[in-house]
Amino acid sequence: MNEFDVDNMDLELDGLDDLDDQLMEEAIAMEEKPPARDLSFFHNIPVDVTLEVASTKLMLGDLMQLSSGAVIELEKVAGEPLDVKVNGQMLASAEVVVVNGKYGIKLVDIVDDVLNGFRL
Repeated sequence: MNEFDVDNMDLELDGLDDLDDQLMEEAIAMEEKPPARDLSFFHNIPVDVTLEVASTKLMLGDLMQLSSGAVIELEKVAGEPLDVKVNGQMLASAEVVVVNGKYGIKLVDIVDDVLNGFRL
């Protein structure tokens, strides 16, 4: 008598096809819906939010010759939305508004990739 039961071996292998299908379905489901991340520990980290009106480049020699009353032309057209930066990185474009007698900003367009995966 042989140690292996060759006649029943086909039955055992047939079950592997079902298992393979089930594993494939689970893998696809995991790819479609990434696990939720608990990022709540980031909520209390302070960041610097700045509003940049515009910028320009000057030669150091020109900068050294400036005096009170000098006008520096900037590279942004008047009326364009301003740049909102968080810790120096571009977050959005915005317009200046007044809120309770203080300056505020109204976000016009948020940069697509900046918060990718970090919305809570």
